[in-house]
Amino acid sequence: MVTYGRGVNDDDLVFKALADPTRRALLDALFERDGRSLSDLEQVVTETTAMTRFGVAKHLRLLEDADLVVSRKQGRERLHFLNPVPIQAIHRRWIDKYTATTASALLDLKDRLEEKP
Repeated sequence: MVTYGRGVNDDDLVFKALADPTRRALLDALFERDGRSLSDLEQVVTETTAMTRFGVAKHLRLLEDADLVVSRKQGRERLHFLNPVPIQAIHRRWIDKYTATTASALLDLKDRLEEKP
């Protein structure tokens, strides 16, 4: 687990980033089409909320801090790309461990019920 300044670890940054509906909408937009400019992402967000370009940029910065978005300068534009690795890490750490036993038990039950006498 990587720890950043003031005791904030990478899981905390990812959870904080995912907690906001605007940031989730930005991630969904990048999932649909990667490599979007700030202008493209601003249009996606302003369809549902009245947010300024500065507000969208601020949300993107938080997503970059959580390593969920990576940006690259191309010509005069900065393109933003989805990085799904932190989400997968959260899934492995927090979801898999709680569902593995339950899923395994349900599969065992299914097998027993389907056995022929």
